[in-house]
Amino acid sequence: MNRQMVIAYIGNGKSANRYHIPFVLTRKDKIRIKKIYTPDHSKDVWKEIPGVQYVEDVDDILKDEEIQVVILSTPHDTHYPLAKRVLEAGKNCVSEKPFTETREQAEELFALAKKKGLMMQCYQNRRFDSDFLTAQKVIESGRIGDVTEVEISFDYYRPEVPQGRAFHPFHSFLYGHACHTLDQVISYFGVPDRVQYDVRQLLGEGKMNDYFDIDLFYGTRLKATVKSSYFRVKARPAFTVYGMKGMFVKEVKDKQEEHLKMFYMPGQPGFGEDKPSEYGTLIYMDDNGIYHEEKVPTVTGDYGRYYDALYETVMNGKEQLVKPLETITQIEIMENGIKGLK
Repeated sequence: MNRQMVIAYIGNGKSANRYHIPFVLTRKDKIRIKKIYTPDHSKDVWKEIPGVQYVEDVDDILKDEEIQVVILSTPHDTHYPLAKRVLEAGKNCVSEKPFTETREQAEELFALAKKKGLMMQCYQNRRFDSDFLTAQKVIESGRIGDVTEVEISFDYYRPEVPQGRAFHPFHSFLYGHACHTLDQVISYFGVPDRVQYDVRQLLGEGKMNDYFDIDLFYGTRLKATVKSSYFRVKARPAFTVYGMKGMFVKEVKDKQEEHLKMFYMPGQPGFGEDKPSEYGTLIYMDDNGIYHEEKVPTVTGDYGRYYDALYETVMNGKEQLVKPLETITQIEIMENGIKGLK
């Protein structure tokens, strides 16, 4: 029988209840949620979880010796001060993304964790998106040859969002969305040799940043691009990978978020799965010069695999999934990308 890892959440909103807790509840043999902090439980709109204590004082979590990991699922600008408080209380900490506003803050948190012999980690659930996992499978099959270009798009048609918001560096489209796709690139290809930025305010100065296109270069051959816009009536393909012998296109992005928004939960039949019509297309020339075009069944995604890795780190001493350098690199790229906008 597995030893249980005992955790607590600071924050009881959409992030915790949609992108974290449903996956933890499918792993009750390994993980137990003991407490959730909420500033005013009487105003909470999310259904209570049986057996979980809801507290209105953060110290009720920080002073609980049984709790091993505290997960921060709070507004972006609270991550740094709360993470620091959690670490100073002697608890391992996981923070939602964007992790911090600056590289300096991120480095400070990781240094504090190291000094205290604790784990500090960013929550990067989209490492387990189905489109990303399928693209990796295609690359590693070798059928498209050496990779030359990767394009990851995360598009919407939501003009009302930037129209109604003033510019703020941290509460920008870049920080809110590139934190997903940049991590995918960095986790797979490593720290880039150089970065090229195109970060804009399509509605003009003073309005929310609503577009970005960032190129990460590796050596002389590989370029990985992450791009997003609030003004795409038809979204670009979620993943496109080009190689020396072929290419792979995945039009439809991972389904987990879509299903969660419909309250269709992990563990239910077909959760997060693509229909055959949504499979990506692999096109390549084989060693005999013969052209192939075929569908690639989608690898099933599972955000809960982040928690599986977290369990192994906390309970069995394994290296943490999301490395400090990966998070620092991501924050530095976003910090540099937003400079100059106002």
